[in-house]
Amino acid sequence: MQFWQIQALNSFALGGLLFLLSSGFALIFGLMRIANLTHGALFMLGAYVAVTAMRFEAGLAVAALCAALVVGVVGGLIERLILRRISGNAQGQVLATLGISFITADFCLIVWGGDTIPIQTPAMFQAPLHFMGLTFPTYRLVVIGIAVVVAIILYLLMERTRLGAMIRAGVDDMQMARAVGIRASALFTTVFCLGAFLAGLGGAVGGPIFSAYPGLDSDMLSLALIVVILGGIGSLIGTFVASFIIGFIYTFGTALLPDLAYVILFLPMVIVIAFRPTGLFGTIRT
Repeated sequence: MQFWQIQALNSFALGGLLFLLSSGFALIFGLMRIANLTHGALFMLGAYVAVTAMRFEAGLAVAALCAALVVGVVGGLIERLILRRISGNAQGQVLATLGISFITADFCLIVWGGDTIPIQTPAMFQAPLHFMGLTFPTYRLVVIGIAVVVAIILYLLMERTRLGAMIRAGVDDMQMARAVGIRASALFTTVFCLGAFLAGLGGAVGGPIFSAYPGLDSDMLSLALIVVILGGIGSLIGTFVASFIIGFIYTFGTALLPDLAYVILFLPMVIVIAFRPTGLFGTIRT
């Protein structure tokens, strides 16, 4: 019984981290029509920046905020200085983001080395939580709570603010959005910064669970791609639901059938693409 409870909690925690990573990815993909392959590298960079901040006696909360801000700025620079110069060249943008991801990975390797760097769980969350005879890692509950809070904030941002209305208009029909006076260039930069901010936050928050290590970028990017495709490009609700679906599939698949973990992981995506190409909550884009 304890095994199933712990694995379920791990699934929720992984789903929360995937949402932090994939929500920005989905918005960038839906708005700019490019697969931002630097997103996994930005997640990893967030973990490493948090490591550096904590070496200066910063707590994890401060380190996570620093990581999110630094990575958000990096994302804005990538969009302004590189992607904007090749606007309209979708293949060129995808190749550019792939190249940047490799550069970022090598930069992290040079600066922080090739060894795994653990990130300490805050002292107040180190003690396990006991409930109804079961023991739960407290920090994983905190991760789930952070993901839910971020999801609520993003929902309110998208549904109740002028910026959210512009983003939704751009996702649905960018040409029409431009026609009514929305500045696409500023919107692209804002969304890219927001997506990078969330990726950096996810890397820092996930540090005590995953640690910071070379290859974290590719591990997380593949999961984020599956989440975005499964949930529907540009759909925040779809990303939220798909994140937890993939969290459960990946966690239980790895625990129960490790030799078939990737088969179990990719099979739902293949089925969804075959019968619903727009994803579970996606719509046909123009």
